[in-house]
Amino acid sequence: MKNLQDAKQKYEEIEIPEELNLIVKRSIKKAKRKQNKPFKQWGIGFVAAATLFITSVNVSPALAHSLASVPVVGSIVQVVTVQEIKIAEDNFSADITTPNVTGLENKELLQMLNDKYISENKALYESFQKKMEEMKVAGGGNYAVNADYEVVTDTDSLLVVANRNLEIMASGSESATYDNIDKEQELYITLPSLFKDDSYIQIISAYIKEEMQRQMANEEVVYFLEEDEDGFSSILSDQQFYITADNKLTISFDEYEVAPGYMGMVTFEIPTEVIRDILISDYYIK
Repeated sequence: MKNLQDAKQKYEEIEIPEELNLIVKRSIKKAKRKQNKPFKQWGIGFVAAATLFITSVNVSPALAHSLASVPVVGSIVQVVTVQEIKIAEDNFSADITTPNVTGLENKELLQMLNDKYISENKALYESFQKKMEEMKVAGGGNYAVNADYEVVTDTDSLLVVANRNLEIMASGSESATYDNIDKEQELYITLPSLFKDDSYIQIISAYIKEEMQRQMANEEVVYFLEEDEDGFSSILSDQQFYITADNKLTISFDEYEVAPGYMGMVTFEIPTEVIRDILISDYYIK
C-alpha cells in the first residue's frame, strides 16, 4: 500500500505528459470530425454486390450473448466488442472489430479510449474502401485488411488492450498499438510517464541493439541494425510498449520496422535491472 501511495504522490507531482494531451485532443477531434453519421451506419450505400455484415451489441442479441466469453477485466472494467464490419467482394475483404471499454469512472479517459478505437477503425474502413475502388479501376487485384483487439494484460491494477492491424496485398504487413491503463488510479500510462527523464530512450535502445546482436549470433534471426541503411538506431520517445501481467516492460515493433517481414512483429522484454535507476517508481515495473 505504501508503494501505491508513493507512486500516486509522485505521479500527482509531475506534469501530465504532453503526448497524452495530444492523444486525447487528437482522438476526440478525429472522432468529432469523422462521425457525422453513427458508426453502425458505415457502408450503407456501399457497392451492392459486396457482402456487408455489421453487428452491434446494442442490436444483436446473438452477439450480446456471445460476449459472455469476452474476458472480464477486474470486477468492474470490461472490454467488449461494440462493432464488427465484414466485407467480402471478389478478391477484396475486410474484417474490422472495434473494442469498447466500460466501467471506468474517469469519463474523460473512457471517452478518449473509445473515441480513438472508433475513429481509427472508421479511418481504416474508409481507406480500405478507397483503395479497393482504385484497384478496381486499375484492373483489380487482391486486397484484405483485418483489425482486431486483444486484452494482453488483465490484473487487478492494469489493463492493456492491443489493437492489431493486418494489411495484405502483394505481401502482409502487421502492426499494433497498445493502451496501458492503470485501473485503480484510472490513469493512461505513457512510456515517458514511467521514467524520471528522457534518458530511457538511450538506455533502452542500447539494450535492444545488444539483444539484437546476441540473438543474431545465437539464433537464425535477422535484424536491421544502424550500420544498415534505415537500420535500427533508437526507439521513439513514444515507442509502442506494454506492461505484462508480471510487471515487465515490453517494447514492440511493427512488422518490417526493425526486421524482415518473415519475422513478423517483434518484441523485446526489457530487464528491470537495466532501467531500475531511471524509473519514477517500482509500482508499474518491478
